[in-house]
Amino acid sequence: MSRVGKMPIALPTGAEATITAAQITVKGPLGSLSQALNGLVKIENNNGTLNFAAADDSREANAMSGTLRALVNNMVNGVTKGFEKKLNLVGVGFRAQAQGDKLNLSLGFSHPVVHQMPEGVTVATPTQTEILIKGIDKQRVGQVAAEVRAYREPEPYKGKGVRYSDEVVILKETKKK
Repeated sequence: MSRVGKMPIALPTGAEATITAAQITVKGPLGSLSQALNGLVKIENNNGTLNFAAADDSREANAMSGTLRALVNNMVNGVTKGFEKKLNLVGVGFRAQAQGDKLNLSLGFSHPVVHQMPEGVTVATPTQTEILIKGIDKQRVGQVAAEVRAYREPEPYKGKGVRYSDEVVILKETKKK
């Protein structure tokens, strides 16, 4: 059986899970998230502990038990603590400014780039070269960070562009005469 699927999830105080035939809903202090269930996985709630098990001995059921357990664990962490991604702008004149649910970027193009934040994701700019993207849905936060980074990915010669705060850009050596 999947090693990840065997591990139970302990629900922290303030979080509660509701399991129906079609979906699981996790509610917490930051909001609520839902996930559709697969018939190959059985979920039990034993006094604040969620246990996952494969419905049969098939390989697909084994894989889905680990996958669903990881998704529900991310949901529990999201509604209790939340997720955040930090981006840095590297380059002369590169600036970011958060205005409500919009992110205005000046990335060296002839026009400013305005990125509309989806529902459930907030953005903040502590400095002009830092962007903080926060939300309760890990997938959505990561997707928004990837979309912002895609406007100007770090280039390999000077390292200019939008990068994750923990990203290491390996610089190439320039051409010699």
